[in-house]
Amino acid sequence: MAELIGARVKPEDIAELRQIVTGPVLEPGAEGYATECATYNLNCVLKPAVVVGAANAEDVVAAVRFARRFELPVAVKSSAHQMVSSAEGWLLITTQRMKGISVNAEERTVRAEAGVRWSEVLPRAGEHGLAPVSGSAPEVGVIGYTLGGGQSPLLGRTYGYAADHVRGLDVVTADGELRRIAPEGDPDLYWALLGGKGNFGVVTAIEFEVFPVTRFYGGGIYFRGNDLDRVLTAWRMWLPTVGDDMTSSIAVQRLPDLPALPEPLRGEFVVHLRIGYLGTATAGEQLLAPLRQAAPALLDLVGEKPVTSIGDIHLDPVDPMPYFDRCVCLTDFSEETAQALVELTGAKSNCTLTTVEIRALGGAFDREPQFPNSVPSKGLPYVVFAFAVGTLDRAEELETDLGRVVDGLAPWVAERNMVNFLSPNEATDTDGVRAVYGKERYDRLAAVKRHHDPNNVFRHNHNITPA
Repeated sequence: MAELIGARVKPEDIAELRQIVTGPVLEPGAEGYATECATYNLNCVLKPAVVVGAANAEDVVAAVRFARRFELPVAVKSSAHQMVSSAEGWLLITTQRMKGISVNAEERTVRAEAGVRWSEVLPRAGEHGLAPVSGSAPEVGVIGYTLGGGQSPLLGRTYGYAADHVRGLDVVTADGELRRIAPEGDPDLYWALLGGKGNFGVVTAIEFEVFPVTRFYGGGIYFRGNDLDRVLTAWRMWLPTVGDDMTSSIAVQRLPDLPALPEPLRGEFVVHLRIGYLGTATAGEQLLAPLRQAAPALLDLVGEKPVTSIGDIHLDPVDPMPYFDRCVCLTDFSEETAQALVELTGAKSNCTLTTVEIRALGGAFDREPQFPNSVPSKGLPYVVFAFAVGTLDRAEELETDLGRVVDGLAPWVAERNMVNFLSPNEATDTDGVRAVYGKERYDRLAAVKRHHDPNNVFRHNHNITPA
């Protein structure tokens, strides 16, 4: 079917598109095609019939209208941290050339175009003493992150999801029209876009609130893997004692032996405690004392930092790599849950996964924003993300190990999930996506989809099918 879809487009049709579009228009085999299709996960290879490297919103309009003319499904790529299929035979719109950023310090808002990453917003907002609700990896794209909710390791428990603070979006819908969507003007589409993760159009620009934050106390503390039980126990007991200005997580990591890592961590089995605190360093020191006493630290990188160093909290890898991943949200993190996690990932588990992380949510993550959105993970207290590095020839082995960890947590797993962490192998059909969102939320999303994209043009995602 994919080949038949691509075959609808003739060379003269591509030539006509090139006359309209400012950015490059590329076919398989053309110079620059592979670079344009490159993804963060090297196991996810894109094979579209045609790529439009959009330089502006007008290019996106032209691309969507072209796709509509030839009945091509549309895929969209910015930083490409979350790809769900090869898009073989489809039309791919890449947005990395759309780099416009403007900061309104008086209104405390930022407007960012579709190719902007958080690493570009952070310093621009920082010039005005402001900070966005950005994620653990600054090289992630602003729009994709926000459309999936956007869970920050620093501002999240204080301000909620990034999606909660969007003032408006410029969107090219499936009919090829560019629309300005604001909560007061089109509350249904606004609600669906923020949480619907690309199911409803191509967002070419987004305007969102930023906050008067310039510094934080945080970073990571690494403990030996053999101390996992002690650290998890201390963290679990400590969580109810901290306020919404403290965001934290714990990752069980089997790190590679690479020169880029500090000497104590190379090739080691470690427990990585991540801390993002908005209070003073003095208060932070006191709050962290019980965790520092849980076990001897291999490396303590927690301290006073500028908000532009938010990436220091998780130290996520920057370079593309081949990997497999899984995600679940938990309804509880009891003593039994913690013990299960130790048995599944600890020293005696034979676990091969690079990272198994549990993040504490709560606080403002559970609050309804002024303008509602469809983010499905509100009210869920924990999220677990498991990550295995390896190429496709190891798929069966690594996916089995991922499944063993996730299935081992089944007694505490919620049906709903966090959209931004879903892997290509999760929520692969209507029932699976309905479970992620919950029936009521999914049914409303499907109704909005029917109205704005009845032919399901935008389905390179965890797809919400038109009602």
